[in-house]
Amino acid sequence: MMENKGYGNIPRILFDFITFLSSALPLRSVPTFIELVIGAMITQAGFVTQTWLAIAPVRDWTSYYKWLQKGKWSWVALGVQMTRLILKFFVQPVCYLIIDDTLIYRSSRKAPGCTIHHQHGSKPNRPRFVRGQCWVSLAFSLRQGVKTVAIPLLSRLMRVNGNSSKLTAAQVLLRVVAPVFENKKVIVLLDSWYMRWPLLQFLLKHQFHAIGQIRRDTALYDLPVQTGKRGRPRIYGTKYTPEIVEALPEHREYVMIYGKEQWVRYRSAVCLARFMKARKVRAVWMQIEDKSGNLTGRRLLLSTNSELSALEIITSYARRWPIEDVFNQMKNRWGWKEAWQQSRQVLHRWTQILSIGFALPQLLTLVGGQQVKSLADIAPWRENHPLTAGRIRLGLQRIFRQVSVRQFWNPKSRKFEPPDHGKNNNSGRNGPLQQLFMMSKNNFNDTNQLSRRKKGEL
Repeated sequence: MMENKGYGNIPRILFDFITFLSSALPLRSVPTFIELVIGAMITQAGFVTQTWLAIAPVRDWTSYYKWLQKGKWSWVALGVQMTRLILKFFVQPVCYLIIDDTLIYRSSRKAPGCTIHHQHGSKPNRPRFVRGQCWVSLAFSLRQGVKTVAIPLLSRLMRVNGNSSKLTAAQVLLRVVAPVFENKKVIVLLDSWYMRWPLLQFLLKHQFHAIGQIRRDTALYDLPVQTGKRGRPRIYGTKYTPEIVEALPEHREYVMIYGKEQWVRYRSAVCLARFMKARKVRAVWMQIEDKSGNLTGRRLLLSTNSELSALEIITSYARRWPIEDVFNQMKNRWGWKEAWQQSRQVLHRWTQILSIGFALPQLLTLVGGQQVKSLADIAPWRENHPLTAGRIRLGLQRIFRQVSVRQFWNPKSRKFEPPDHGKNNNSGRNGPLQQLFMMSKNNFNDTNQLSRRKKGEL
């Protein structure tokens, strides 16, 4: 039934990823964690039962339920370890983080964190106010060549009661991972809602910079010119009005943004932002030009690092867009909308495992190589098909489905490795699948003989 080439077809770096993540958990929790992560990678539904049925579990279902409900392990530590994994295996000169929020629809009022929210998408087939859960997520923007992806790190469910806001949730997520980025250049990409002074002040305090879109009518001023007269020195110069912005020199560049090469027209200036207490920033007024020469609406981007060029700000902010695809994939393809746990703590734990189940195949798309291409080669008749996390998941399904992955964990060396590690991976009489089949056959014979002894047949 399984016509794959065995465990040698799985990239060894995937085992290194899981081994690295398991070091953030207690030793007793690692086998259960590995089983649930593998199950989350190869199943599309987000139910714990579906994940449990996708593999060949060694323990009863209640063991996994109790591990999620009462296990002594931290889902925050897993998110921090995922951040360390990216910095270790994917060296980046500048680390780009993304903060954004999403809404998951819920019909039950008993769901944790469920309340009425305003639907900002303004979709024609959705009401203005919906019931659901609001999640604030932190992601890492990775670029390999021309491909840019977002890797989810941590997500925090907003509380119904209390005075905490999404700005507070964003600060909590960034405070957790801040020690990992010590002595590194970090730029946080924000949309217009998060471009507020309390969050920007928090970022600057931790030596982070921010790039985000702000309202076009934001009060920006030129640098003051000191006249040398008596009295209090001026804080602001001339205000940037639409007429003054139009008088700035316009530039036209052909750049790769949002997945394709496009013409961009922009104006920029170093100015002072009043909502940031007169801090020096660089503002960029940009428009995208289509093939017909038509221009989109003008956007105003702002960077807390005034030394960046306008083109660097435009290309950097475009790296925020993959977070929207992450939300779409996580909710509709990786089971986030089916995570219906009854308590806030268990929901955070299970959502973190689902995020890791999506992040690992996504990282394999950046690794590339012949092993990854062979794993995702499920439709050889489709030429030049992009390498995606979904295709890698289909390749993993052919190998890991109904396999006891708990046996892959070596508690002595504390490594997650295939049974044929260090041996020849050729398929055939002594191949790994043949060995797995013989192990299952022997276990079946032993069980059959034991039952026959109990019945008095032996």
